[in-house]
Amino acid sequence: MVRDPHSGKYRRTRLFVLTLGYSRKSVRLLVFRSSSQVWAELHEKAFRRLTGVTRVVVLDNLREGVLTPDIYDPTLNPLYRDVLRHYGAVPLPCRVADPDRKGKVESGVGHAQKTPLKGLRFESLEEAQTYLDHWEARWADTRIHGTTKRQVAVMFAEEKPALLPLPVEPFRYYQYGERTVHLDGCVEVEAAYYGAPPGWIGRHVQVQWDLRQVRLMNPETGQLLREHLRQVRGGHRIKDEDRPKHTPLGTLALLCRADKAGSQIGALCRGMHGEHGETMVRRIQGVLSLAKKYGAASVEEACAAALEMGVCDYRFVRRYLERHPQMPLSLRQVDPLIRQLTLYRDFIENKTKENEI
Repeated sequence: MVRDPHSGKYRRTRLFVLTLGYSRKSVRLLVFRSSSQVWAELHEKAFRRLTGVTRVVVLDNLREGVLTPDIYDPTLNPLYRDVLRHYGAVPLPCRVADPDRKGKVESGVGHAQKTPLKGLRFESLEEAQTYLDHWEARWADTRIHGTTKRQVAVMFAEEKPALLPLPVEPFRYYQYGERTVHLDGCVEVEAAYYGAPPGWIGRHVQVQWDLRQVRLMNPETGQLLREHLRQVRGGHRIKDEDRPKHTPLGTLALLCRADKAGSQIGALCRGMHGEHGETMVRRIQGVLSLAKKYGAASVEEACAAALEMGVCDYRFVRRYLERHPQMPLSLRQVDPLIRQLTLYRDFIENKTKENEI
């Protein structure tokens, strides 16, 4: 039990245990929460504590490591798979509901729960980890293992040369997800837009991104489709070979809708498209959405003001409408829509006479 710094209450931690198959040398790490990245980082920390990498990692089918359990063809978490590939280790998930396959690590978990951590409370996660590391070095590594009948530290010294060397650089972590290629040929990642190859509009792609790059991949084969540098919010990144030579039919239909909404609206939208190309498709859609919200007449007036100032920009039109709200329609005492009361009187009298006859 460790005190949570956010709530101030004691709570149970999660225990990560990696055990070497020959020597039974274990690395035990404590965390509050688990995720795909935390799970991969724990493996990386364990390898660095061992100063080497195991050739095979036998794991159970938890979601952070295995997306679809299958003894013959499992689907691994992409981030976890790439971390192990970076270190040169091969993942080997167990059969579902077969804990005996990894009994060495299961006994290591129980060993830690019953021996150093049972009934203890710590004020911080760092304090608990320091206590666990001290126990690992002074007691767990120096004990005579019940199965091998030899000291764990001595057997680890024999096993250590068989570990793979650590890579020079640590793994560069990324986020991942699935995106749909929209009408402008781009996918959206954190409010920025990145171009996909021709022919992918309307299809799904796998996306990986970090602080530097965004990678688009084929979801079926894993093939890298495009790699872009990260852009600021609202920015676009499209390779020159991916820009269409002719305006796509979907964009032409969108421009026709803008022309029907109003002459000034159509002129503004065509000006945006002519200046910036397919990257303006979303903003053209934004102008048409403003016409639904504020009315075509109001947007027509805003687009006319933008064209007069030489600014073909969606943001200008939106801010103009926000700062110049249109007054709602009101009927006056004398208005063409209001008929004279004598007409209503005569109509009622005629209807009444017809009923009497």
